[in-house]
Amino acid sequence: MSAKGYSPDNAAAEGFLGRMKVETVHPEKWEEHTRNEVLALIDEYIHWHDHERIKQSPGWMSPVQYRQSQGTAA
Repeated sequence: MSAKGYSPDNAAAEGFLGRMKVETVHPEKWEEHTRNEVLALIDEYIHWHDHERIKQSPGWMSPVQYRQSQGTAA
């Protein structure tokens, strides 16, 4: 853990949550949505992030595709 009390796992989680907030939460007027609608939007974002978003570093695969190619995902 660093002097600030953050572990590398915290940094990764904070990065993901920050991106999700910018890409999902900020464009919307959340006061116009019910709690269940907001949760559904978050679920959609997480599915997109894990199953559809591709990145260059793992060979243009989604995180799930990469883990499956490495034999580490069910």
